Amino acid sequence: MDHGYFRYDEPYAGPKRRKANLFAWTIVILLLTGMMLAAWLGSFYIFGQPERPDSYRILQKLGKVEQPKRFQLTAAPSGEFLTSKRIYERYHAMRPAELAKTNAELARNFIRNFQNMAGQVPYVVGRFTIMEARELGPNDLFTSGMVALTNASDYGELLLEHVYPADAQAVPLMKQTLVTGLEIKLERLHDLSAVIHVERLRDGRLLLTAVPLLYGSYTVTQGLGTFSLEPPFDLNMDAGWPIFKEPARRAAEERFAHYRQKVAPPATGIPLPGLSPEATPSAPTNELVRIETAIAVTPRVAEVTPTPEPEPTATPKGGKLAKGKKASPSPAPAAVAAASPDASPPAGSTPATVAAAAPAAEAQIATPPAAPTAAPITPTANMALASTAGVANWKTFPPGKMPAGRLITTGDLQDLADRGMAGERVYLRGQFVVNFAESNRAVLRPRSGVAQSVLRLGAPSSTRVIVEFPAGRPPPEQGSVVNRDEQRPYEITEVRRQADGQLNVFVREIMQ
Repeated sequence: MDHGYFRYDEPYAGPKRRKANLFAWTIVILLLTGMMLAAWLGSFYIFGQPERPDSYRILQKLGKVEQPKRFQLTAAPSGEFLTSKRIYERYHAMRPAELAKTNAELARNFIRNFQNMAGQVPYVVGRFTIMEARELGPNDLFTSGMVALTNASDYGELLLEHVYPADAQAVPLMKQTLVTGLEIKLERLHDLSAVIHVERLRDGRLLLTAVPLLYGSYTVTQGLGTFSLEPPFDLNMDAGWPIFKEPARRAAEERFAHYRQKVAPPATGIPLPGLSPEATPSAPTNELVRIETAIAVTPRVAEVTPTPEPEPTATPKGGKLAKGKKASPSPAPAAVAAASPDASPPAGSTPATVAAAAPAAEAQIATPPAAPTAAPITPTANMALASTAGVANWKTFPPGKMPAGRLITTGDLQDLADRGMAGERVYLRGQFVVNFAESNRAVLRPRSGVAQSVLRLGAPSSTRVIVEFPAGRPPPEQGSVVNRDEQRPYEITEVRRQADGQLNVFVREIMQ
């Protein structure tokens, strides 16, 4: 029997199916697609633009923002070192939209610790004079430390606000150090001050915001103590750029103009060429220098094997010496020599004498020098702020393992004095004669051969090389000849030309 003919008469027949609402399902799918697109675009907006205040705030709550990183000098992000003029020429020609895009990239790279960035980091080098410095607060972009508003000494169209992030306990000492009129010296050899924002002012000037990526330790040469910079824990992006807003910046510039009029030397008449003596530039009276951790030196004490005493010669009868024999002198008494730990003990000394002298020599080396007494800082025109280690605590390298730089000879010093170093790492090689030597310095003169003397080649006779040696490294003896090649060059820190044409080349020993 075919049940198909009587399917509606069966009691167990299934219920009739309803038609699906395709319109409702279309609306649901469209809503889900819109939510997916919104989530994707929102994540791209938030994670792709962390420099925006709302994005930074959301990333902070999600724990997706890392603290700014402290970089080492040898592991810093690759970049280019720009002078004040080059920075002005690069950013001043940008249109407002292009400058806004560049600022977003600069801030984004800093927040991301320069990871997955395109291009190079712009580092600023040059000399800047502090117009005003103030403490950072919770309403600023950086919430702790100090910020100094400076102007470029060699290019008046550029202003720089240099940020010094630090803990609260370091701020009182920083206030006494970062005073008006202090000179900041940013060099390629020791500083990595990255530009993170560029602001074009109404009068056409540029205002940069830079942060030192090394976050190093600093001390004052006249003994105010040591303070260390610390990477900021977080940023207050709602405060906006720049840190010195326009009213505060104008007020600072007015106060600095009054300060310059106050400290300007009085006019003494019209100077006449050849009659008025030229003022000799004086050395900075106080500097802020960056210090590095010194490597511990273990004193070495030479082991001395006692010399056996000569056996007494038998004397013949009658008290006369044998024919052809001479009387040996009696051994001299042992003496303690006050020498360095590497020096050999005097002949005839006993092990007990050497053991007694070793602890004294070791204690003399291991004991650090006493800290200088704190003294107040008086703002003067000769004060300078630099991060070059002037206390003979810098890093040394094995031969041929120094950082990459330009190697020159003594014949290129004149050109270097004309162009300047511009933050470039420069090494000096050549043959020199030691004219003078003291505890940690030596004055050298380039040694020229007969052919150079006749043809007047190479460095001029008025070139003087002042070498500074690290702590514990004795300088060469006076009158000796020093040969430095491409494997063991000197590092040039500064070149000065006097009014009479004398070249003073300041270098330092960086070889181990």
